Amino acid sequence: MTLPLLLVGISIISFMLLNFAPGDAAEITLMRQNGGVAPSQEAIQALRQDLGLNDALPIRYGRWVSNAVRGDLGESYRTGGSIAAELFHRLPATLLLAATALALAVAVGIPLGVMAAVKRGTWLDTGCRLMALVGAAVPSYVMAPALMLLFAVKLDWLPAIGYGSPQNLILPAIALSFGTMSQLMRLTRASLLEVLEQDYMRTARAKGMTENIVVWRHGLKNSLLPVVTVLGTSMGYLLGGAVIVETIFGWPGIGQFVVTGIFQRDYPVVQGFVLYVAVIFLFVNLAVDVSYRWLDPRLHFDRQSS
Repeated sequence: MTLPLLLVGISIISFMLLNFAPGDAAEITLMRQNGGVAPSQEAIQALRQDLGLNDALPIRYGRWVSNAVRGDLGESYRTGGSIAAELFHRLPATLLLAATALALAVAVGIPLGVMAAVKRGTWLDTGCRLMALVGAAVPSYVMAPALMLLFAVKLDWLPAIGYGSPQNLILPAIALSFGTMSQLMRLTRASLLEVLEQDYMRTARAKGMTENIVVWRHGLKNSLLPVVTVLGTSMGYLLGGAVIVETIFGWPGIGQFVVTGIFQRDYPVVQGFVLYVAVIFLFVNLAVDVSYRWLDPRLHFDRQSS
């Protein structure tokens, strides 16, 4: 019951915010078609009538939701093409970038967090915390040009833009994952430090288990609950951040399509993107909730509880 209510709430908020944004979608569309020449009021009103923009907001919202439930997200004001088809065509590239960034963040952030906790107070711990601080302070739209300038322009190791090879994926994935990687590192370190002080960890050591087994098999699993929670929210952050990173690196995902739609007041495009991201985000978080039972057997879902 919660998922449908969340989707309805997200759709209402995105619809209202976009329609209260400054600028007239019909006027902007006509100016682009006329090469920047201001259109007449008669032409603007005629296009508004064709696009249904003269209808009341509740009617327009109801029409959009009714079509969206059937998989029809409408047509782009700019191109006249199907938005659902365009998003479906571009979604694999965006998911590839977001999934690679998430895998990179997990593969680097969690092990570094574990090592920082085990080597607490050493230079390694200090270096990891400094890296986490930089990752939290530098957004992806700053990290992306910096990586491009260093590795593509100065060193000429990797291509700056493009799509189709693993080399094209490296820089965008690093730029997109750095913030999430830093967050996972900090959270893993803090959570594992707390777990390592528990009585059952001392009992495991007393039984003669090696420190690696104690830390990686017992300590890490019991400290992953808050980390997995952050992973669920990180997927939404990565999908949203991919819009900017894709635009910078020329990655042919949803990002370029949506950014153009925002600047051109192409409301159906932006609304369709928000709905796509919301659905993916909610189902990822549902999978995270299900994984809690495996990570901590003490947690269970009581059917009689409300």
